[in-house]
Amino acid sequence: MIYDQTPLENDRSQLIRDNLHLVDILVGRMVTHVPSFMNKDDMRSAGMLGLIDAANKFDASKNILFKTFAEYRIRGAILDEMRKLDWFSRTLRDKQSRIGRTISELELKLGRDPEDFEVAEAMGIPLDEYRKSLSEVSHLGCVSLNETLDHSEEGRSFMDSIVDEREGSSPSHRLEQHQLTRVIAEVLGQLSVKERQVVALYYYEELTQKEIAEAMDLSEGRVSQLHSQALIKLKNKVQSRLH
Repeated sequence: MIYDQTPLENDRSQLIRDNLHLVDILVGRMVTHVPSFMNKDDMRSAGMLGLIDAANKFDASKNILFKTFAEYRIRGAILDEMRKLDWFSRTLRDKQSRIGRTISELELKLGRDPEDFEVAEAMGIPLDEYRKSLSEVSHLGCVSLNETLDHSEEGRSFMDSIVDEREGSSPSHRLEQHQLTRVIAEVLGQLSVKERQVVALYYYEELTQKEIAEAMDLSEGRVSQLHSQALIKLKNKVQSRLH
């Protein structure tokens, strides 16, 4: 359904009914990335609130498809619900921030991406402890990857920018998001080979962590560590380019 003006109340109800399937699609995509205590019903409830919010706030004059706008709102509502449930502790947030700061400082100092052992040494901890920390903060990955970077209501999320364009979008929307997509393409190329492989298999091919471990002949724990480290690097690099 396409509108040339902001939809009226009856139209908004129809928008919700016509796009209920988006909630299930996004829940299906995100379910493997959320903590175990947040079940599909929790996600659907939050997603429905996001869809209703999208219908109420949609402004067709901005030349954005409702489907695109609704996906942002649904995904954001699910992530907000996860935050409300406080599924990660302040300790883990602080640990992730410390790793990110250390990596950024070493990149400036070395002029390249630091190796695992260099990050561990800079943090004053053994390599095994550093890798354990990466595993511990792995569950923060979903939020880190999905946080909106440009802070606008229709803002493109980190996840939107690294997944491929199989679903397509309007020409105006592609133009609006060109800069962020280009930046992310550039920083992806700066990751290590294994980090790029994990990102590609996880987000493009949608393989599970176990399947990635088998494909790369690594342990699931090591895949989790590479995933966490890649997300921390990507977030640091993208934000440094856009701010």
